[in-house]
Amino acid sequence: MLLYGAPILFALFAWWFLTGAVLYVVGMPRSRLSWIMAGTTAIAGVAVYVLWATRGDATPASAYQAFLAALLLWGWHETSFLTGVVTGPRTSASPHRAGGRAPLWASIETLLYHEVAILLTVLALAMFLYGSPNEVGLWTFLILWVMRISAKLNVYLGVPNLTEEFLPEHLTYLKTYFCRRPMNLLFPLSVTLSTLATAYLVMQATASGATHFEATAYTFLATLMALALIEHWFLVVPLPSAALWSWGLASREIEEVAVKTAVARAKVPVKVDPPQPVSATIF
Repeated sequence: MLLYGAPILFALFAWWFLTGAVLYVVGMPRSRLSWIMAGTTAIAGVAVYVLWATRGDATPASAYQAFLAALLLWGWHETSFLTGVVTGPRTSASPHRAGGRAPLWASIETLLYHEVAILLTVLALAMFLYGSPNEVGLWTFLILWVMRISAKLNVYLGVPNLTEEFLPEHLTYLKTYFCRRPMNLLFPLSVTLSTLATAYLVMQATASGATHFEATAYTFLATLMALALIEHWFLVVPLPSAALWSWGLASREIEEVAVKTAVARAKVPVKVDPPQPVSATIF
């Protein structure tokens, strides 16, 4: 039981905590942006080193390290996007909507640089991880990338729940590229393929001939795939998904209070006391 339970719990906690951490960081004051990016870039650098260092080590411990490192590297990409540092050439609202949707190329332009950066990262990971004894980091990153593209396409084509509350204030223009509809033709295909992929990974993890490393690695991947599948269902099922990361969204409330306080103070007239006559004596 521990063979599968430990990696499942680890993956669940890492997914929940790191998602909340990214949401909290991107909701911090914009004046701290340089520090935020410097800190997350340093963490991403350490993650790349861990992926490199564990690539030849096929042990359960190295599977844990590679899985976490891939999540941290993905977190850098998400942070750079949600802070507005790496987005795309278009940073304005949709010019028009045809048939309820924004133009496809205009939508792509809003996140083009972000997607190119992820693609380059995938290629780099494939160059030094593919074919190595420990490919956990590569496949973890690939699952995150493919499933995020699927989610973005579904949001563009139309779903009932757009999870707009996760967007920070400086990215609210992206809402104009979302489409709210009861369903789209891609969604059933997305969840079907995701379910099949999850089932395959579970079968690999529980195979009779699987080593301890393989069982751990495939359990990580199956859990992550299942979580991505659940996130897809969040797009159509009216569940309060934001409640899972209310603590991560708290930084935005703190910033809003600070801004409102500063505005209120700026509107309060400053009382200046009239000048007092200067006494000729010191005492």
